[in-house]
Amino acid sequence: MKGLAVIFLAVVASAAAMAALAHAQAEPRARELGVPFEGTPGPLDAITDVKGVEVGYRTLISGEGKLVVGQGPVRTGVTAIFPRGKQSVDPVFAGWFTENGNGEMTGTTWVQESGFLYGPVMITNTHSVGVVRDAVIAWQLKYGTSLPLEDWWSLPVVAETWDGYLNDINGFHVTTADANAAMQDAHGGAIAEGNVGGGTGMICFEFKGGTGTASRKLPDKLGGYTVGVLVQCNFGTRHLLRIAGAPVGYEITGKKVWDDDTGSIIVVVATDAPLLPSQMQRIAKRVTLGLGRLGSISGDGSGDIFIAFSTANPGAGMEQTKVVTVQMLPNDRMDSLFEATVQATEEAVVNALVAAKTLTGADGHTVEALPHERLREVLKRYNRLAEKQ
Repeated sequence: MKGLAVIFLAVVASAAAMAALAHAQAEPRARELGVPFEGTPGPLDAITDVKGVEVGYRTLISGEGKLVVGQGPVRTGVTAIFPRGKQSVDPVFAGWFTENGNGEMTGTTWVQESGFLYGPVMITNTHSVGVVRDAVIAWQLKYGTSLPLEDWWSLPVVAETWDGYLNDINGFHVTTADANAAMQDAHGGAIAEGNVGGGTGMICFEFKGGTGTASRKLPDKLGGYTVGVLVQCNFGTRHLLRIAGAPVGYEITGKKVWDDDTGSIIVVVATDAPLLPSQMQRIAKRVTLGLGRLGSISGDGSGDIFIAFSTANPGAGMEQTKVVTVQMLPNDRMDSLFEATVQATEEAVVNALVAAKTLTGADGHTVEALPHERLREVLKRYNRLAEKQ
């Protein structure tokens, strides 16, 4: 039965990967619009450029008109990120950091204490953290654990941002089945961005926000390592937005959504560089610098929480009795990884803004997408428009 389940998951992942690839080819990304970014991206310019990383989504969109709690409209979802793929139980070295704590990421106390991330990172809306957390535990029990069942326990990492402006967040529409679907959908290769997964109902700088990703590939002389980033962005006020240094938020006016910096952002950073947990925490801290380039001030109402992991040192978390030998990059060689993290974070947010589509949700609330041609006009006015890449 378990073998049949694995085959089923492989078929689902393959279909999802093909659909995501078709979407990615059809929709322009920020580079293709002429937004200039520093650094060299990986082949996909995505977190899945880090070998082994798989990402899956469950997107829930239904209903329209007046908000009726428990009925809708529904504009939400779940995102799943597996560091070594959904069929692996091998934990990864990890570290986390919070720039402003008006938010939640479960399981981080044990990540900090143990230095390991066990299982996926899940992202959803604020009021669905519990059901997604429970679903992960059940998933791990069903598809394999790293320890004997009599000794096994789990503290899943589940993060959130608030989508209550567009979504019936108090209707609790995310179910165990939805979390399972996101995990089953996890695949490598090209992944969708914008109004997908946990990012479905999100707002960023008062434009439609959501899910975005990017990556950086270091040159061979610096180790050839890859850094990948995935964001669920739901933060910022319009006038603060900067893209490639241009004051896009001042130039592109529109319907006001917030009076203050409202919302949150969850950022997941992956790398194949051999880094220890304390070094992964240093990587997670650099996310703040990428957000700062965009105009983030991490306002009082924002939950800005980041987790970073390394896929190097496989097996280090599996041994329970013997001494384990691991590799570690010297601290003096981390600057290029810091730079890559800042660059990929900045681009991932802009990719989310570019991919997101105008969406109408609860009570007829409409959040407009960042207009592509207007963005190009602003970049050109400030001499920041590059050739489409």
